[in-house]
Amino acid sequence: MTRHLLASILGTTMSLTALANTVPTPADTAFTRFRVGGYGEMLAQFKDYGLNRFSGVPTGNMKVNHNEISIPRFVLAGDYKITSRWILGAEIEIESGGTGQALEIEKGSGSENGEYELEQEKGGEVALEQFHLTRLVVPEFNVRIGHMVIPVGLTNAHHEPINFFTAARPEGATTLMPSTWHMTGVEFFGSFGRGMASFDYEAMVTAGLNPNGFNAYNWVRGGKQGLFETDNFSAPAYTARLNWTGVPGLRVGASIFYNPDAGRNADKLITYKGIGDINVLLYSFDIQYINKYVCARGNFLSGNITNTEALTSQNRSGLGMNHPYSTPRPGTLIARRAVDWSAEVGLNLKSLFPRMEKFPRIYPFIHYNYYNPQESVAGSGTPEKRCQVSLWSFGLNWRILPGLVAKADYTTRQIGTAKVFGTSGYHSENEFRLALAYTLWFTK
Repeated sequence: MTRHLLASILGTTMSLTALANTVPTPADTAFTRFRVGGYGEMLAQFKDYGLNRFSGVPTGNMKVNHNEISIPRFVLAGDYKITSRWILGAEIEIESGGTGQALEIEKGSGSENGEYELEQEKGGEVALEQFHLTRLVVPEFNVRIGHMVIPVGLTNAHHEPINFFTAARPEGATTLMPSTWHMTGVEFFGSFGRGMASFDYEAMVTAGLNPNGFNAYNWVRGGKQGLFETDNFSAPAYTARLNWTGVPGLRVGASIFYNPDAGRNADKLITYKGIGDINVLLYSFDIQYINKYVCARGNFLSGNITNTEALTSQNRSGLGMNHPYSTPRPGTLIARRAVDWSAEVGLNLKSLFPRMEKFPRIYPFIHYNYYNPQESVAGSGTPEKRCQVSLWSFGLNWRILPGLVAKADYTTRQIGTAKVFGTSGYHSENEFRLALAYTLWFTK
């Protein structure tokens, strides 16, 4: 119980011994006064497909060979113990080396429907991923206030690059939801039970989603607030996560996110007035098992949005063509239900040669992911088959050092079919990927 509480208290899942496929101990996250660290990724992709699956080509993406190289993210993290019961934590993320802008709505005299205005005041794309103050009370109940990660699904709850085998973050979860998803609010957390009845939990009230950003191809991902200098809190969201950790090496989790009447979080207060409530429900189930031989993970994520016919119509009627993150083109629709599920398993080759101390810690793995941001639509709408993706990845992870991993995989996507194996009228999308990633504490 103490082990899991410590990991939650210190605001991190960055256990270095997880790289060695052992269960974390209190020493992995303990520190006396402060610690500074972070994680980062470098990624190269060699692709045989074009830039736009929805460009009008009847068979999907064009067959065009091109390569890309990027630094998806660089994160600096720090924790400081003000006292033994008050802890300040923060994470700053620099993503993709891009540029950032602040967006404001000009508020004219008595007008709620002003013009969008971009301000060049943020410089580069630097995001405050976490910033919170924690008050420890008892192991069963503690409080955290500030900017925190929303722990819905395996990818958000455990988003550091040592926590997935693929060279890039799992695709389905990052297509349908914000990733990493972080919002401001209050959290209650703790752990209870012992032995087979060991659990830890999180319960949060935070700023919710903004339906202005919902769209046909990424579902609720663009609804994450943060585009403006302040977030709307008119319709808060409620998140809960429960993990069962009663068996060594095994973690079974479930999470739920509910944002009632999310339309009240719109940029302009009257955008969705009179069309009915837009309620957003997300739920997920995930499992991870690690021993010295294997590491296996599975995740299921789905959810529902109410009143999507009216929402789609409203986002098309001028707003959809003006808002930076809204529906990409007027002929598409926002789905009532989306789905994502994935599974992966890796074998520790070193465990097969216990007498060879210098044998590298290499994990061949296989990963499967099915996702569809238009799994079910309301009314007479027709889902876009090119949103339906079945994805296989085959590759290797080389755990060079505790906290440092090199990754390689071959990934192939089958478009427009719900079958695990199968063909459709659309081109497949294939790529070879290389990545170097780390998760480290630099000093503590």
